[in-house]
Amino acid sequence: MKVVSNPINSEAQIKHELEALEVFNLKEIQEHKEQVRSFWLDLVKPSEVMLSCFENAFEEVMFGATIWALNQDPNYPKVITISRVPHEINNQKIPGSRWGIDNPDSVYRVIPIGDSQSYVIRGKLGKQLFNENHFTLWDENMKTIGLLSGNNIAVDNDGSFEIFVDPNSSKGKKNHIQTSAGAKEFYIRDTMIDWLNDRPNLLDIEIIPSSRADKKQDAKMRLEIVKNYMHKWAANTTRWNQQALSKPVNEFSFKIDRDTDGALRNQVYLLGHFALPSFDHCIKLDVFLDGAKYFIAPITNIWGTTNNIVSKNGSLNNAQSKINADGTYTFILSVNDPGNFNWLDPSNLTEGILTLRWSGFPNEVVGKNLYVKSALMLISDAIKEVDENHKTSSKERESQLKHRRESYSWRTELN
Repeated sequence: MKVVSNPINSEAQIKHELEALEVFNLKEIQEHKEQVRSFWLDLVKPSEVMLSCFENAFEEVMFGATIWALNQDPNYPKVITISRVPHEINNQKIPGSRWGIDNPDSVYRVIPIGDSQSYVIRGKLGKQLFNENHFTLWDENMKTIGLLSGNNIAVDNDGSFEIFVDPNSSKGKKNHIQTSAGAKEFYIRDTMIDWLNDRPNLLDIEIIPSSRADKKQDAKMRLEIVKNYMHKWAANTTRWNQQALSKPVNEFSFKIDRDTDGALRNQVYLLGHFALPSFDHCIKLDVFLDGAKYFIAPITNIWGTTNNIVSKNGSLNNAQSKINADGTYTFILSVNDPGNFNWLDPSNLTEGILTLRWSGFPNEVVGKNLYVKSALMLISDAIKEVDENHKTSSKERESQLKHRRESYSWRTELN
């Protein structure tokens, strides 16, 4: 397998994104996109705050749908990365493809499969401080019907591995995932807690030729799939966010079903929505990991995309945060900089969705004392309750954000 410095920007990825951009700009697709725009705005009836971020988010969700939809032929599968920030390929601007309440720590990749075909996924381990990678097998409705955790993959001495995918029983076979009726695609997550040093696994896929069907998707079929995905992504995002919006504001206690709607079985998710009365207000969050190796708090808008995650603290994981003496973490979510290192920055938006995620539990057993406490208060009051060692000057903030930008930059660089 060819070694590259950036496993995301493979030759196949670059070719796929450029093809997707051509399709995205077709008159037929742009006309359908406008129909989805009207449908979505009428469905959501957003506040002025959420309307202010609609255009950028809408562009990303629609392009994300296009990227995904064009990799839906199980007879000619590709490993394609989705949920990327806007970037360039040879001076050509590529829209972002974030959607679905994305996790900025994760590299998300999709591989279409058929439930009667046979495949071999070949890979090589990337450098990861926190070994969180999962091969999740979904059905048409994003329900988990199979899962292979990175912790359970047999790996050769050089870090390479093969995963066998077919309808046959495993019979003790290592690195095997048995498909079943309705199996549609793999959704693969590589979670990187250390943005600067961690890298996702190298991946490639081969269909066993004897199992390949003769039929290949034609151009008309592919365009119909794109249009279907555009509409589906808008509808699904609204349905997911409604779970948070239907709960009391500024409370984060709704637990997502981890086997449906694309959630990861090995993670715990608490979802809620926030509303700040003014730029002087904040939400103070006290979080206890209870043995979890990993935690992240990403802010998203009601359109399902994170905001500015590269040059602002649009998310923070536990490795990017300062810990309290008692083992808890305190975060302050506010528009104005509170002068606290663990500042969650909503990009000038006083409303949004906050998803809290824990994973990496000992023996994969969720701790009983995992919790989050939230309180709406003035920033001036909240900062009084923060550890003195966590207070941050403007110069320290500048250094923190510079490191963040530099740590993320490899994800958009070409090999």
